[in-house]
Amino acid sequence: MAQYKSTDAAHPPTKVGLYTSPHLRSVRERIQIDNEPISEPLFAKYFFDIWHRLEAAAAADVSSSSDVPTKPVYFRYLTLMAFHAYLNEGVDSAVIECGIGGEYDSTNILANPTVTAVTSLGIDHTAMLGSTLAEIAWHKAGIFKQGSVAFTAPQKAEAMTVLDERASERGVKLHVIDVHPALENNSIKLGLGAAFQKINASVAIAAAAAHLRALGHASIPDPTTSPAIDLPQEFVRGLEQVRWAGRCEIRREKNIAWHIDGAHTLESIQVTGQWFSEQILSGSQKAACQDRVPRILIFNQQTRDASALARVLYTALQSSISSASTSPFTHVIFTTNQTFSRGYKADLVSMNTNQQEVDTLAVQKALANTWSEIDGSAEVHVLRTIEEAVATARAIAREYANAAGPDAEVMALVTGSLHLVGGALEVLESKSAAQ
Repeated sequence: MAQYKSTDAAHPPTKVGLYTSPHLRSVRERIQIDNEPISEPLFAKYFFDIWHRLEAAAAADVSSSSDVPTKPVYFRYLTLMAFHAYLNEGVDSAVIECGIGGEYDSTNILANPTVTAVTSLGIDHTAMLGSTLAEIAWHKAGIFKQGSVAFTAPQKAEAMTVLDERASERGVKLHVIDVHPALENNSIKLGLGAAFQKINASVAIAAAAAHLRALGHASIPDPTTSPAIDLPQEFVRGLEQVRWAGRCEIRREKNIAWHIDGAHTLESIQVTGQWFSEQILSGSQKAACQDRVPRILIFNQQTRDASALARVLYTALQSSISSASTSPFTHVIFTTNQTFSRGYKADLVSMNTNQQEVDTLAVQKALANTWSEIDGSAEVHVLRTIEEAVATARAIAREYANAAGPDAEVMALVTGSLHLVGGALEVLESKSAAQ
């Protein structure tokens, strides 16, 4: 939703900031201006601006104990950097995405945002937010501010009740946004083409319209009185042109169409399965429905219930595209999030993993057992690196093309961890890993 809103808002003559997390390939992706990551020199400048100021503040505080940290943790540090960069770069408007939750998130220090919005809720970050939708909704609603317009996507009843209660406590009227008619009837073709993106885009339309009205653009229709607003051409262009790497992304190379979509919750992996089935069943991919055409899955989720995610993905695809006698995938590859067998790039390293599990391929072996239980017909691979996974998929595609003809194309889905997705994008664009 943040990317949609940033794209919509970028068309008036303003400088727009966008702060999101996590990043895929470079930490600079988190801090964007006019839909471009800030440059390496600017990132370094603002990093050390914050660093030196915190050092100076700690040195000046004679009452501070040496045991007290002088720097905030990673995400909070980057949040400070983003705000500092936007102030210094003359950003007029900024779209700020919460990291985890809302109530206690480090982004939630903005006293008077013009708009707050909650997208479709799922079970995630349970150690911090709770294990029920009601508990998670409580945290998400912490961003509501009196005097700010508040929107939400439609939610399950238990979440909606809490959002309404929290909005009332804060003196906020909460507006529920349904899919915009122009998206429902496909008169506008979203740059991110999956069906589930329509609700994200609809919330973004409402949020962008309310924000622009707050800035004095009175010609923009009021989304709180008429949710199905007539869309200005700037909005239409923004919706059609929006791109977000690793989200419902399709990349084609010789003999293989890569479908890439990060999904690390049960809800998101289900809609990823639905999106991939849409691609399989579309006119351009009818050949892929034939049993003899390979379909490849590359998957990992190192820190959540990976087996449950794999089962949900299988079920979503099986119910959409397969009969009881056919399989969603002919080849299934489980890999760690290690990108290359050699070399190192700090931006691609996740520190939130159990290194012993990574070294022993424990998660990947468990996933292989799970997949063999639910689909014994698929050829399952356990590999150590994303580089090897991509190479294996390419080899499968070449073998098929040798038999079916040089123009033959297989489909591959890369999904699960966003660290996996980021590493896959890095490998796909790496000369050393090219076909």
